[in-house]
Amino acid sequence: SIDYVAQIAKDVDAIFRNSPTQTRTEAEQAFDMDAVAMFGNVKAFLLSISLAVLFATLLVSATTVAMSIRERTREVAVLRAMGFLPNTIVILFVAETVILCLAGWFLASAGTYSIFKLLIPDNAPMAIFIKIKVATFLASLPLAGAVGVLSAVVPSYRVSRMNIVQGLRHIG
Repeated sequence: SIDYVAQIAKDVDAIFRNSPTQTRTEAEQAFDMDAVAMFGNVKAFLLSISLAVLFATLLVSATTVAMSIRERTREVAVLRAMGFLPNTIVILFVAETVILCLAGWFLASAGTYSIFKLLIPDNAPMAIFIKIKVATFLASLPLAGAVGVLSAVVPSYRVSRMNIVQGLRHIG
């Protein structure tokens, strides 16, 4: 029974106390935590790498969205000539970009979860540290939306305020 685990651990350590090979009996989870602690502050290291990847993703996304919006300058000019307000055009571009980012988030999350589920069995050593929790996926959802918003706001604002005649003459 689980009630006797602590006593059994003490008894095993007592048996080997004065022997050349002493033991230190502990729970598997405590052992895993000690092993991770030996490698230093892994959590801060992984967080810094994650933030660098997020920043690089934001830059790539912003560049891609800016190019896409610039290439559609004539379309925006036609929308403006038809009576669309600049704010409406900004909202359309931001919504489109957020939907694309959320679709990318969903595909990446589903793929990551599937790969981890296939490659790492539940009884693998230190599996508790490698598994991705649902809370992690849910915390990354607003980040994906924020990347979409930040990527689209400036270029869409700039192109929606362009003079209609200049927009229709734009070659790109």
